[in-house]
Amino acid sequence: MRPSPRSFALLFLATGSLIAFPARIANADDLNVEITPFAGYRTGGTFDLESIDGSYKLDDSESFGLLLNLRQSGNTQWEVLYSQQQTTARLRDSTSSAPSVDTDIQVLQLGGTYQGDGETARPYVAMTLGGTHIKAIANGSQSDTFFSGSLGIGLNIAPSKRLGIRLEARVYGTLMNSSTDLFCSTGPDATLCAVRIEGKLLSQFEAFAGLVFRF
Repeated sequence: MRPSPRSFALLFLATGSLIAFPARIANADDLNVEITPFAGYRTGGTFDLESIDGSYKLDDSESFGLLLNLRQSGNTQWEVLYSQQQTTARLRDSTSSAPSVDTDIQVLQLGGTYQGDGETARPYVAMTLGGTHIKAIANGSQSDTFFSGSLGIGLNIAPSKRLGIRLEARVYGTLMNSSTDLFCSTGPDATLCAVRIEGKLLSQFEAFAGLVFRF
């Protein structure tokens, strides 16, 4: 399942707005802002069922998003992360006829990065906290937002002052609860809902590459 044209339009509009603003406040000798549109691939994610011994598993799929970094001091930066994945949740239970469910996952988090020393290539670690919005497109399903965090390691390659490449591997953890009916399938054959147990962690892994614009 590919990102919609509307999602791409919003991403490029946000990128253009972010580029235009810091370009006015920074000069060539004081590059404190980084904007990184990125594309990647995300794996993992399983939701248990409350009524039968089974689970919904998210398909591995493409992801895309945007990073905004503001230099704090020395090797540290503030970071804002937006990431979206459009995927399909498939039921892992051969006794049920419940269909697979198209699912949209959006992540918005705030945190920071710490970069190591280096001239052209600088390793770094990143950590962010925020929310993950999950929308299951099926009759009887609900959408909801859950507390989440992420931890990443990567390499920031800077062949020039204003342009660079960011390569990263990131782990996402979303804390689920039992207040929402996600992945419900209603019909003559089954009425099934994924259960959210208090403290259960939904884990996903993402690898991505992005083009870094510095201002």
